[in-house]
Amino acid sequence: RIPGGSTSGGATSVAAGAAWVALGSDTGGSIRIPAALQGLVGFKSTARRVPTGGCIPLSTTLDTACAITLSVRDAVLVHEILAARSAGLAARPLHAMRLALPTTTMLDALDAAVASSFTRAIAALRAAGATIEEVEFPELGQLSQLQVSGGFAAAESWAWHRRMLATREADYDPRVAIRIRRGEAISAADYIDLHEARSAWIATMEQRLRCYDALLSPTVPIVAPAIAPLIESDAAFHAANALLLRNTSVVNMLDGCALSMPCHAVGELPVGLMVWSGAMQDDTVLDASIAIEAALAKSPSALPRR
Repeated sequence: RIPGGSTSGGATSVAAGAAWVALGSDTGGSIRIPAALQGLVGFKSTARRVPTGGCIPLSTTLDTACAITLSVRDAVLVHEILAARSAGLAARPLHAMRLALPTTTMLDALDAAVASSFTRAIAALRAAGATIEEVEFPELGQLSQLQVSGGFAAAESWAWHRRMLATREADYDPRVAIRIRRGEAISAADYIDLHEARSAWIATMEQRLRCYDALLSPTVPIVAPAIAPLIESDAAFHAANALLLRNTSVVNMLDGCALSMPCHAVGELPVGLMVWSGAMQDDTVLDASIAIEAALAKSPSALPRR
């Protein structure tokens, strides 16, 4: 099965015990996806919290420098180092938080393993005293249309790679080159329109998020797919890639922050639970994640503590 990406090697190093933390970047889910597929913790901070100087960009608008760890506490520690700040954790109990479970888009097409683990985790959190409201977010259904031309990653990666593609395209993975080349057809007017549409979308979402401390979703809707079919078929690869990015990329477009933590039981394939919110709500998301991790650890099917 795939290790998840694009911080594949980093996540595998942490899962195998070769490292206690892996640094990486998250443009649409590249920290949280491998964390979810390998039973790890991945924290995507608000992008502006951590400088990206010296990093090769994929999307200057969406890129976030962040890390994969073994626990939420480790995620807090590494974030404090990367952002050169102390997180203001209030240590609020679960019953003092108001959490939302978006039913629009984020719960679509869940495979049986993800649906079972996520439903069980939500039940465990409610049993521990959490207030979790199931809420429709129609704005989430608008996001795919917003990025129909390829989005920021296509436009901005094309701007960075276009000269090298002109002379060295044979050195690129063909599937990567195809995705970058989508940016070639995006005009300056399209790009400006996308920024304006995103700003309006964020403003609408932030109005909706004000009622809640954080939101809960499956990090990805499927468990790690088998490798062989994705190698053999471009169509299967692109379909799996789009599905894996669907939930996590919402947070990048929101300019928000999110943490993925494991919520599966012993003996099951890894499944991630994502705790997320809008821009600069990092401390609230981390605080909620600590309480959620502790509550899940007390459930009968809890994974052993690392």
